[in-house]
Amino acid sequence: MVTFGFFSLVLVMIYWINAAVRLFDQLIAGGQGIGVIVELVALSLPNVIRLALPLSAFAASVYVTNRMMQDSELVVMQATGFSPWRMARPVLYFGLIVAVLISILMQVLVPLSTTALNVRQAEIAQNITARILTEGQFIEPVPGITLYIRAITPEGELQDVFLSDQRDPATQTTYTARRAYLVRDEGDAQLVMVDGMAQSLRNDDARLFVTDFKDFSYNIGNLIKITPRENRTARELFINDLLHPTAALEAETGRTAAQLVTEANDRISQALLGTVGALLGFAALMLGGFSRFGVWPQIVFAIVLIIVIKALETTGLNIARTTPQVWFATYLSVAVGFAIVTALLFVAARPYLFRRTPARGVAA
Repeated sequence: MVTFGFFSLVLVMIYWINAAVRLFDQLIAGGQGIGVIVELVALSLPNVIRLALPLSAFAASVYVTNRMMQDSELVVMQATGFSPWRMARPVLYFGLIVAVLISILMQVLVPLSTTALNVRQAEIAQNITARILTEGQFIEPVPGITLYIRAITPEGELQDVFLSDQRDPATQTTYTARRAYLVRDEGDAQLVMVDGMAQSLRNDDARLFVTDFKDFSYNIGNLIKITPRENRTARELFINDLLHPTAALEAETGRTAAQLVTEANDRISQALLGTVGALLGFAALMLGGFSRFGVWPQIVFAIVLIIVIKALETTGLNIARTTPQVWFATYLSVAVGFAIVTALLFVAARPYLFRRTPARGVAA
């Protein structure tokens, strides 16, 4: 378990950094602060952990088994009559613990964190100030609108504002102002510009009209079309809802009953993959006895097997999602994994199957 925790930390950091980099790009481009970025990255953590745990269980099993072989502990146990099946029992217990941990993540923490993450992202999408008011950058909140703000004071005053509106094919209008303020008017956002000028260019005859103003109000509430978040996704649902979908749930998620059941079985199969990974790493290394050169061939063989299992996981999930009625395809990797473990332990318990029989000498 200690080794499992170490490998989990390493793999989670690798997965998490990759996910965080993509999230940083989106949030920083949207003008979000560091507090919002940290909050959303933290909410994405449970989904990252559930990806890393099966591989961590496999790595921990391979590492511990290799150490016990190097220290001749497994050789001594085999010499005292312990079969590979008996020695695999604690590995099985470890795999079941990992499966429970993944189940808690998949059935409780991931739905809760996904719901909180989606709600928070919806709130950010409705924050016009964060999406539009970014100082020192030309931004295009919608096609045809370009906005630039040189600086924003702590009091909320916008300095040296440039706004270009080219949505009308007949006329292009550019607004410039020394100062501006963002105010709310009956639930709508208004950009009030002070000491500025409006330049309108008529495209048909190329005539330019210039108007100076002391103050001018521009409605920016319609620059961003916000779709209110009303429905949940399948990933936000708990497993009991997925296994017993109702017509209302199908309408809310936009998924059929068969697709929701497939999602539930995929969660169960991912938990079982933690047990498969632990047993696979142990069983593959049991094929070789003690050697001064180590068990590197068996370790490479184990890595190849886990790659095959992960490929089968993707294949089975794609089959189940394409044809939801074949939901049991989500267990393809689990079934093949347990079959491989059984075959490896069977061979490890009978090393004479692949041992050459020495040729008998011919009497003179």
